[in-house]
Order: sequence, then C-alpha cells, then structure tokens
Amino acid sequence: MKKVIVSGANGFVGSHTVKYLLDQGVEVVALCHAGHCDHLPQAANLTVVPFDLHDVKQSLADISVSDYDVFYHFAWDGSAGTKRADTKLQLANAQWTVETLIEAKRLGCKKFVGAGSIMEHETMIAAYTNGNRPGLGYIYGAGKTAAHMLCMSKANELGIDLVWGEITNAYGVGELSPRMVNTTLRKCLKGKKPQFTAGTQNYDFIYIDDVARAFYLLGQKGKAFHEYVIGSGQAKPLKEFLLEMKEAVAPDLDFIFGDVPFTGINLPLETFATEQTFLDTGFKAQVSFGQGTQKTYAWLASLEEE
Repeated sequence: MKKVIVSGANGFVGSHTVKYLLDQGVEVVALCHAGHCDHLPQAANLTVVPFDLHDVKQSLADISVSDYDVFYHFAWDGSAGTKRADTKLQLANAQWTVETLIEAKRLGCKKFVGAGSIMEHETMIAAYTNGNRPGLGYIYGAGKTAAHMLCMSKANELGIDLVWGEITNAYGVGELSPRMVNTTLRKCLKGKKPQFTAGTQNYDFIYIDDVARAFYLLGQKGKAFHEYVIGSGQAKPLKEFLLEMKEAVAPDLDFIFGDVPFTGINLPLETFATEQTFLDTGFKAQVSFGQGTQKTYAWLASLEEE
C-alpha cells in the first residue's frame, strides 16, 4: 500500500489512522474542513485538501486521478452528541457516503474502506424485535446501517472493492466527545461517583492506537465485500470493563451499578468476535482496557491542569 486518500482526516479515528499510515511510509491525501487540520502532523508524504462532506463532488473536483490503493472514509457529521438523533442528518450521511464511494472510483481508488459500527447489528435487532421501543441513539445506527447496505450494492455496480470496518467502541487520547469512557474518566478526575446500569449487557472497547493499526491492515489485506469487527477480542459484560477501569485509575472511588435503567439491546458475545479480522489481516489488539484508560486518564488530567 503506497498511496491513499482519507476523509474525515482530522477527526478522532481519522487523524490517528493518518498518523499511522504516514509512519508506515504511505503517501496520504488528507481531506478535512478548511482551516481544521490541527490534529495532523507535518510530513513530506502528507497533502491536506479542504473537504466539505455536504458537497462531496465539488470538494474532490481538483484532486488528480491517480493510482490510489485505498480510500478511507471516516467523515461523518453527527457521530456524537445530540446530532446522533437527527434523522435528516443521519440519512444524509448515508447518501454522502455513497457519493464519496462514487468519487473514490472516479479518482482511481482500488478499494474503499468504510468506518462502520457495531451499532449496525444492534440497530437491526432493535428494529426487528416486536414490541421493542428503540431509543434515539439507534438513529445514528440506522444511518451507518443504511450507508453500509447502499455502498455494498453501489460498489458492486462500480467495480470497486468495498471493505467495512465495524468499530466496537473506540476511546483514547484525543477524544473529547461525551461518550461513556470519556465521561466516566472525567468524573473520576473530579472525585465524583459514576453511576451506571447493572452492567450486564455485553460490550467491547478498543484503544485508538489499535483502531488506527486495524484500519491500516484492512486497507492492506481486507477482502472485498467483507465486514470486519474492530475490537479488543475480549468482549464481556460492561461491568467487568468498568471495574477494570476503576482498578486502573480510581481504586478508592465507588462505582455505582444499577441506578441507571438499561433500555438498549444486549448483543450476544459472538457479535463482537474478531477471529475473522485476525485470520484475514493479522490484526490483534495490543492495548488492554486498563492500560488504555490509564493513558486516557493521564491525558485528560493534563488538559485539566492546562
């Protein structure tokens, strides 16, 4: 793998993946919002191009057609916060993903690697379980599911290899979103007792450095029209992860379980299986949850000091 294009290059997953690609000597064309490339390093093999997800074709009009190995698509408007529940936006994200796929083929990319989510599986179960009342978070999951399904058919028509990486729960240094790991660690920093559900639902987490390496390997070795779970390979009930976090960063702080109702879907452990990812790409996570939360906690603490 010598030359790639990366959309959403300044985002949490995108920027870490770009850095890893650069370290491997890959030439990267990084697409990010004009004036928002502060998470990207200076590198001779990096070219930054302004990109507007709302106008994909025009944004990519000036990029020269070339022999690109992979187009990594991380750009997604509303991956955290209240925008996850915006139906119009999440549907638009699916359409923008298809438009990006079409442009990737036009630019000469051999492979299109999409950033999906384990929530795709959760969303399908939530939608097709009679009597279930899915929460607003599944709107984001529906957008990812739609993007995946639409791209499968369109990629087949266009003749471009599609590889879909399904991230379980990425976390780590550089993330500022109000997702669970971040929110819990911030409470620990302030000495506040975090409250959770009973924590019996199955979960998995993966540190951002491992996520970046996984996407590199998907681009290099992932098989066409395959989906790959990007996780630690150690899925288990959420409570076990949280107790591992407590031991790592706040052993004297009480973690309270059972005070928050759980209204989601409990996925079976086999949904998180990473055996196929390992068999096809050789990827195996290297950072344990305890190690990852320690790194993230130290980074958040440094931000507080600043």
